Amino acid sequence: MKKHHLILVSSLVFTLLFYKETVGLNLAIFGLVVLGLIAYNSESIINDTTNKLLFTTSFVSCLAFAWYGDFVSFLALFLSLVFLQFRVQNKELKIVQSIPLVFINGMASVIRIFVFSQWLPEKKLNSNWAKIVIAYVLIPVVFLSLFTVVYSFGSNHFSSFFTDYTLDIDLFPLLLISILGFYLSFTFWNYWVPDICVEANLRLQNDFSENEKNGLNRTFSFLEIDFERKSGEITLLLLNVLLLVFIVTYNYEQFFEEVQLSKLSSATHERVNAVIFSIIMAVGVLLFYFKNGFNFDQKAQNLKRLAKVWILLNALLILSTIIKNTEYVSYYGLTYKRLGVFAFLVLASVGLFYSFLKIAKQKTNAYLFNQMLWYFYALILLCSYVNWGNLITKYNLAVRKGNEKAFLEELNFNDTLFYGLYPEELQKVEPKNSKADELFEYKNADFLSKVLYYETVDLK
Repeated sequence: MKKHHLILVSSLVFTLLFYKETVGLNLAIFGLVVLGLIAYNSESIINDTTNKLLFTTSFVSCLAFAWYGDFVSFLALFLSLVFLQFRVQNKELKIVQSIPLVFINGMASVIRIFVFSQWLPEKKLNSNWAKIVIAYVLIPVVFLSLFTVVYSFGSNHFSSFFTDYTLDIDLFPLLLISILGFYLSFTFWNYWVPDICVEANLRLQNDFSENEKNGLNRTFSFLEIDFERKSGEITLLLLNVLLLVFIVTYNYEQFFEEVQLSKLSSATHERVNAVIFSIIMAVGVLLFYFKNGFNFDQKAQNLKRLAKVWILLNALLILSTIIKNTEYVSYYGLTYKRLGVFAFLVLASVGLFYSFLKIAKQKTNAYLFNQMLWYFYALILLCSYVNWGNLITKYNLAVRKGNEKAFLEELNFNDTLFYGLYPEELQKVEPKNSKADELFEYKNADFLSKVLYYETVDLK
């Protein structure tokens, strides 16, 4: 299919699915249609392992959104389709560029839609074109219209075919949905890659160029390489000593110093926040010192050793935080935030691992971002595929921690368990009872606006 065919088909499908509907099952169906069009128009999906994987995750993400219909499943669906389309069309570009390109094209499409030569085929009119239109279309339509009018005067039943009904169409909402569908379809199928992105791709490679390997560029023009190298060694040595002292005091406060249960929550949050900022800054320090020539400097062996010690100490800090968060869960049960802490610490561990590989294998800074984007994407997929609200509810009920009614009511997708414990909540219809209102709203929604999860909740 040509580009303009894809745009028009997608626009039509979007309009049919979303006219007078709220977001729900229709978005999952639209995602499956777009996924089918990508597969139909691209043979690279069959031949490329990464594209096959992205096709699979896109398909599962469509099903996940049909089931949950929440923001995380929407984000997984959005990223999956964007990554797949980007990989199919621009395999040579790094996937990290796909995110800024979404925003660039979102703004540029407002103008590029009117550049018809970029997406509409150019056709030359031949001498028979006007004859075909007049003979095959215009003349038959004129005669058909005239005889329809004449026959309408002769038969009331025949006339009723054209007069005894009204079209139930709201033109303004239809127009808005059509424009939105066309805009989104145009942006997706006719996206633009500026030349600057092609040039930037050279700086996003995982390996250094030969010129970068052979040259030692100064970070500061006034500071010679020898001074900069020695400055890095002193800085990392002091940071390692400081971090070691922090780890000792941090673990003492966590595991040996008594903390009142009433203050455990705030104390844990403060310490976890400190660790989060510490890990981000730690990776930033490594990226600063190993952004170019020091990766290949034979005189920078001490700097590399200190950097690896720095990574190891930060890994110990992460381990201590995991243990403390686990203890926190044992006292109070699971919450979304506590699961989020585990997720961040896992990502931080992966980041430190790839920071170690970056130094050991002499990779660029872009290498770290190129790898971490895929793990961030995997985390989004995991969050969207698993019913964490139901998992939290089951765990907390089993251990009898964090099972207060108000807390359980705030969790998502645990309706069967919640209303099994509190069936009287289903009888409340006042607006303040948002959980029951949401359940009944989805239960009574039109088919295309439904969220399939709520169809499995038995109101009896």
